[in-house]
Amino acid sequence: MSNLEKRCKIGFLGPPGTYAEEAASKISGDLLAFDSIMEVLDAVSNGIVNIGVVPIENSIEGPVGVTLDLLAHDYNLKIKNEIILPIRHNLLLNEGSSIMDIDLVYSHAQALSQCRKFIENMGAKPVATPSTSQAAEIVKDKKNAAAIGTRRAAELYDLKIAASNVQDYSNNSTRFVVISKHDHVPTSHDKTSAVFSLIEDRPGGLYDVLGEFAKQNINLTKIESRPSKKKLGNYIFFIDFKGHHEDNEVKNILNTIKTKISYVKILGSYPIEGDD
Repeated sequence: MSNLEKRCKIGFLGPPGTYAEEAASKISGDLLAFDSIMEVLDAVSNGIVNIGVVPIENSIEGPVGVTLDLLAHDYNLKIKNEIILPIRHNLLLNEGSSIMDIDLVYSHAQALSQCRKFIENMGAKPVATPSTSQAAEIVKDKKNAAAIGTRRAAELYDLKIAASNVQDYSNNSTRFVVISKHDHVPTSHDKTSAVFSLIEDRPGGLYDVLGEFAKQNINLTKIESRPSKKKLGNYIFFIDFKGHHEDNEVKNILNTIKTKISYVKILGSYPIEGDD
């Protein structure tokens, strides 16, 4: 088998020029763009790519619900790694335009929300697009429109960067997850993501489950609730906690909480990135 055939194929939420491509480019391999998060996961599940890179949460806008829901309900895939990408939004213009010409600002809905104050101060109208890259493609021939996107998108569509770091909050970052058929081997510096549901909705039910982690001195780093999709008012809970699911202390706590929950699914154990 040639070296080319051995290269890792990496699916990402496209098109080229998005932040997902920037995150995926941190991994060595051949990048393949897909039109939706579901298509990325399909490609991993069907063996079209070895791994997929999709967003799971943003420090300002919160969780990416579609990623959580698909991993919980529709795919038997695992989180193998995480990539935390600082988001530095740029205002992209046609070469013949100036900021004074701009009436419309195109971008993905999350990017528009992250730059809301900047856009309001411009006196422009935000227009949502499927991706930041598609926004750049739309404005390349428009004099009165700008896009918010990446430097890579500016290069791809011959746009100029009229302003940099236009996000409203400087601590803006997006957490991407690397999806595979298998999660990561233990490294002694790991995190586990899981989803569970309670046996019944009762006072103290959630506390009884989460309190077990405190008893075992296992740090919970995130908790999110999402509709179970079964009935109104019924929820499932996503948690991240320190440790690998193969660690003895984690095995013990999972065995303990099984008596308090109706369902649990390990979404993956993987090395912690950054100072989580």
